[in-house]
Amino acid sequence: EARINDLECQVAFQEQTIEDLNSALSQQQLQITKMQDQMKYVVGKVKNMDSSNMENPANEPPPPHY
Repeated sequence: EARINDLECQVAFQEQTIEDLNSALSQQQLQITKMQDQMKYVVGKVKNMDSSNMENPANEPPPPHY
């Protein structure tokens, strides 16, 4: 009888652990999806940047300590 009770407790604990892990996994998947969308947005912005807006470092005056 005691062994059956112990097994039932273990099963209940495992079921709760599985539910907790499933919840954590679902939240992580939502975060990953959101980060992937953000990364696509940033990559698109970088690709669309006009390189002519960036000055050539050779055209910049030297720093004051030179």
